[in-house]
Parts: sequence; structure tokens; C-alpha cells
Amino acid sequence: MLRDITIGQYYPAASAIHRLDPRVKILSTFVYMIALFVVKNFVDYTYILVFLGASIFLSKVPFSYMIKGLKPLFLIITLTFGINIFMTKGEVLYQLGPLDITKEGISQAVFMATRLILLIIGTSLLTLTTSPINLTDGIEKLLNPFKKVGVPAHELAMMMTIALRFIPTLLEETDKIMKAQMARGADFESGNILKRAKSLVPLLVPLFISAFRRADELAMAMEARCYRGGENRTRMRELSLHTRDFIAFIVTIFVLVAVLVNRFA
Repeated sequence: MLRDITIGQYYPAASAIHRLDPRVKILSTFVYMIALFVVKNFVDYTYILVFLGASIFLSKVPFSYMIKGLKPLFLIITLTFGINIFMTKGEVLYQLGPLDITKEGISQAVFMATRLILLIIGTSLLTLTTSPINLTDGIEKLLNPFKKVGVPAHELAMMMTIALRFIPTLLEETDKIMKAQMARGADFESGNILKRAKSLVPLLVPLFISAFRRADELAMAMEARCYRGGENRTRMRELSLHTRDFIAFIVTIFVLVAVLVNRFA
């Protein structure tokens, strides 16, 4: 299950999406999220699906790889579906004890589950097609205007990128610890939810120790290389916008405008 988590991972490929400026991809992701939450009916999802499908196709990231990232979040998606299907009032179709399954509840449950799935796939496409270095540079460039009010742009960008970068590393470490504990007789799969949660306690202690050790090693390595933040720092490759970046962002804005028009027209 842990190996299926794709958040923070980078999928190298020579695609049109990979070549886009990271600033454009970050802003396009935010616009995509806004459009996704503006949607009010299933018809508007057509624009989102076409846009997302084209983006995945152009990124050359296998669709099966994108779907694999949904497996660890299956419980959250199921919980969202169940809450909406039982808590939405309307025309009762079936009674399950004290709970009513309504026509409106089914529609709302499918709608919200679809939104969550599209949100996960769309946002994971950002990290899958952007290397950690480019992601750091993109976030820093976007935060540069806020330096005038005292926002440490470089430090924030570095922290966010390191956090994303170490998600796969910590997951790999968790998998190793779990296998070591299971070899010693630990059971993480049987029993109810409370028992499973309790069985994770021996897993958390060595995981936290490993995380702190890695953080200390990273800090020492950065100090040994005389890292002093973003001041007077140069880059081998400076970010620059091209025609393809403007076209990609305009297409994203067009999707948002189409959704807004359909909602308020």
C-alpha cells in the first residue's frame, strides 16, 4: 500500500508538460483546483475531464501510474461517498436501518467522490512532472514579490520542496520498518480499526527517530556546503517563459471561464 503513494514523486519523461515553466504549472494547478470547486453539476465535469485527460496524455505519465496513487486514499474516498449518501436529505429510495439512502444522496455522493478523485490526480500531476529543483525555483519566484513585506521566499520554497521530496523516502523507510517488525511477529493487518491503530505505535517511534536523524544529516550537509539561503545565490539555469507556457496557462484559464459561465449563465 505504501508503495502506491505517488505524492512527492517525480516521473522523468521528455514531454510537453515536463518542459513547461514550473511557475506556470503551479499557477495552472491552483486555477484547476478553483475550477474544480466551482463546478456545480456533472456536465461541467466534462471540461475538467477533457483538460485533465489531455494533460495526462501530453505528460507521458502512464494512466495506471496515476490511478495507483488513489489506492492509499481509497478509505477517504469511500468515507466521503458514505457521508454524502447517508446525510443528504431527499427522495428516499432505500432504508438501511435508521439511515436513508436518497436519490439526491446518491447524486451528491458520486459528485463529491468524483471531485476528490480529480483533485488528487490533478494535483499529483504537478509533482510527477516537475523536478524538486524546478519546483523550488518556481515557488521562490512566485513568492519573490512578498519579500517586500518580510516573507522569506527562498526559505519557504526550500522547506516545501524538502517536505515533498522526503515523502517517498519516509514511506520507503516505513515499509522497511514494517517488514522488520512483521519478521519479529508484529501484526498490522488483522483486527478492527482500533487494534490496527494500536499496533502502529511500535512503528512510529523508530520512524520518528529515523526522520529526525535524516533531518540532522541534511542540515549538516547543507552547512558543510556553506549554504546560506537565497541571498546572492546564482543558478545554472534561469527560469524563462516561452510561447508554450503562455498557451498552456491560457488554456487553463479558458477551462475556468467555461466552468464559471456554465455555473452563472
